[in-house]
Amino acid sequence: MEHNRVPMVAGNWKMNGDQDLVNQFSKELKTQALSCAVVICPPSVYLPLFSDHDFSLGAQNVSHLQNGAHTGELSVSMLKEVGADYVIVGHSERRESQQESSKLVAQKAKNAVEGGLTPIVCVGEPLNIREQETVEPYIAEQLKALTELLSVDAMKQCVIAYEPIWAIGTGKTATPQQAQEVHAFIRRTLNAHAEELGEGIRLLYGGSVKADNAKQLFSQPDVDGGLIGGASLKVEDFIAICRAAN
Repeated sequence: MEHNRVPMVAGNWKMNGDQDLVNQFSKELKTQALSCAVVICPPSVYLPLFSDHDFSLGAQNVSHLQNGAHTGELSVSMLKEVGADYVIVGHSERRESQQESSKLVAQKAKNAVEGGLTPIVCVGEPLNIREQETVEPYIAEQLKALTELLSVDAMKQCVIAYEPIWAIGTGKTATPQQAQEVHAFIRRTLNAHAEELGEGIRLLYGGSVKADNAKQLFSQPDVDGGLIGGASLKVEDFIAICRAAN
């Protein structure tokens, strides 16, 4: 059964960027005719500074709680009010440095969907899991936390990003075949949870995607685009990656 999953390229600026970069992206991307969905995820303080842009904005994190006495947290409604349509949840850096559990990540995803944001939910394995060849059970557990908490309709609102943690910022990249194997596994797992569920969900690859390897990665049948880190800070590189997804 053919599904028309429009490719997506999302740029995760992490704790980088400034007003100049905001202006540069707003200006440069406007001149491009890109047929993929484009999402820029800057640090949240910069979200309201994007003006007159024709791409979507996303935040890099959101609270699983509603507004209230939660110092330093940002709610779904706040992010929406400053222009976010998407939010990254469960990035490996937060799972590791903030000890975010898969259960907490699922709660954030549920909260996002209920409040009208599209979560880009990150899953992926560290090097020791890859070396032990237990990648599939590891990722299945991360997905199970999601499918146990979210309804099938809520799951359909999600984007899933596969990050081989061993390939983030290390210069190592999963081969296109390795990326495809895990993406196909994720889609099968979602299909097993609910009929055809996986077919409509966009699966992004997030592990050191660059202008020179994007086309090969994105040409895999189950890779629907990318979650881009370092290369999303250089507008020429980012545009080249978006073109590879067209």
